[in-house]
Amino acid sequence: MSALSNAAAQPRVGLFATCLVDLFRPSVGFASVKLLQQAGCEVHVPVAQTCCGQPAYNTGDRADTREIAEQVIEAFEEFDFVVAPSGSCASMLKKHYPGLFKGDTKWEERATRFSQKCHELISFLTDVMMVRDTGARLDAAITYHDSCSGLRELGVQAQPRKLLSGVEGVEIREMADSDVCCGFGGTFCVKYSDISNAIVTKKVGNIDTSGADMLLAGDLGCLMNMAGKLKRQGSNVEVRHVAEVLAGVTDQPPIAGSGK
Repeated sequence: MSALSNAAAQPRVGLFATCLVDLFRPSVGFASVKLLQQAGCEVHVPVAQTCCGQPAYNTGDRADTREIAEQVIEAFEEFDFVVAPSGSCASMLKKHYPGLFKGDTKWEERATRFSQKCHELISFLTDVMMVRDTGARLDAAITYHDSCSGLRELGVQAQPRKLLSGVEGVEIREMADSDVCCGFGGTFCVKYSDISNAIVTKKVGNIDTSGADMLLAGDLGCLMNMAGKLKRQGSNVEVRHVAEVLAGVTDQPPIAGSGK
């Protein structure tokens, strides 16, 4: 199941759980641990971890973002890999941390080394650990939303579909414009609520039209945004994180309780 050398047959992985998972959907964290352990990883969840710094970064607060990044690096740099069940958080760690320390002789090289071992969960399982089947089963027609950061900054698109296609009982029904933004965008949905609402309204229309009874994605922020809109519109589509389905951890109510 792994393309790693025998010397690194059981890599030590630090799970960056993310703020939203910690506060709103812990089952995603447990599902992530299960998937990583099943893939042959030794999983650690550092208690010192906090936010990745993305909210501060997106609002232009570089000073606080750097302070947060330093704390994250110190908490996770001992591990072989750092994995997050979120494309946006993983992208922050992998793509944006090095730039925060450009020209800093103490931190630039350290941040670059750290960023090189950061991965989004599903792409890590498929591209690094070479997982092809998680052994899950679910009788459901699902549709998948490609979150912006995971898709555009990390290239996460085919990987979740590969693993989902191996889940016994699952039928994948692609929605129109699956790669178009859901309107969340972190602080964007607060600053530009009217625009955000227009975007998510179109998105949930595509979800309903797909005929799927379950919506999956790899970012909890996007999922909460779409689940809230689906619920307000009276839709029966269930909303879950892709890790929950792949790990067979579906005993919790769907996000926003929008199931049948």
